[in-house]
Amino acid sequence: MSAVSVASATDPDLARFLRSLAARDTSPHTQRAYQTAVGDYLDWLAVRGTDWRTPTRADLRAYLGVLGDGRARSTVAQRLAAIRSFHRWATRNGLAAGDPWGSIATPRLPRRLPRVLEVEQVAAMLAVVDSDLDEIAPDADPERAALHVALALRDRALVETAYAAGLRISELAAADLASLDLRRGEIRVIGKGRKQRIGLLGRPARAALTAYLEDGRPVLLDRRHDTDDAPPVEIFLNHLGGPLGVRGLRYRLDRLCTRAGLPAGVSPHTLRHSFATHLLDGGADLRVVQELLGHENLATTQIYTHVSPGRLQAAYREAHPRARRDTAS
Repeated sequence: MSAVSVASATDPDLARFLRSLAARDTSPHTQRAYQTAVGDYLDWLAVRGTDWRTPTRADLRAYLGVLGDGRARSTVAQRLAAIRSFHRWATRNGLAAGDPWGSIATPRLPRRLPRVLEVEQVAAMLAVVDSDLDEIAPDADPERAALHVALALRDRALVETAYAAGLRISELAAADLASLDLRRGEIRVIGKGRKQRIGLLGRPARAALTAYLEDGRPVLLDRRHDTDDAPPVEIFLNHLGGPLGVRGLRYRLDRLCTRAGLPAGVSPHTLRHSFATHLLDGGADLRVVQELLGHENLATTQIYTHVSPGRLQAAYREAHPRARRDTAS
């Protein structure tokens, strides 16, 4: 079951489900993954002669065995999540009586704590940018030197903005000039589910963005080949003057992480995790962090309370009457 068959690919219910994902602004990658997972599931039930609306417990347990054959637990969990999402959608739209998987015990992955950078490690990423600026030779070709400076200013603005506002990499790539208010220190982004939120920018981020917008972005913009077209509105541009997409952003941030000597496994999303954890370490309320991250459920944000046990210990010592050392025995 490695590909979606012609039968499931043309299934009208699956097609409607995929359109609903697109309407919620789900990423193309997620849509492809859900099409494969649900398509394989519908094919398997069809071969078995089972209506997907009313599979039996025996059907579902048998399919669990098929899913677990040769697949990693993470892959099984992802496919089951897609299948259950399909059934919940079908129930909401009156196509089925309910989610048949609701009574089936499915394997769950242990929740892994997110990797978080120390404040000094974020500074090390920015130090790489400073090093890039210092490496420009006095006798360098002026055009190449200007490009070198523009890219360094852009990379500094990228790191500062991502860390200051806790943005996802897709939000960073899509952010446009109209969304930015440097005077107020705000950036509007469209997150998951097409929900808009305001990210806040501290002084370092505002300074980095100002330097990039004044001395970096115009240099990149001048390198456009199609000058007859309308100039891009995205804040961050690539070396050819076009929008810097998610792949380009990931490459640039990965490069900074590597050159800064950060441990393997650090990703652009690590800056978002670090943003949340450092806010909580600084005493921010959990619901404030939830709002800034754009999380729908507080439970999603609560994982960050487990990342920094020191904060929990400090809060416990401060709040619990029997935790202070000076309490009489």
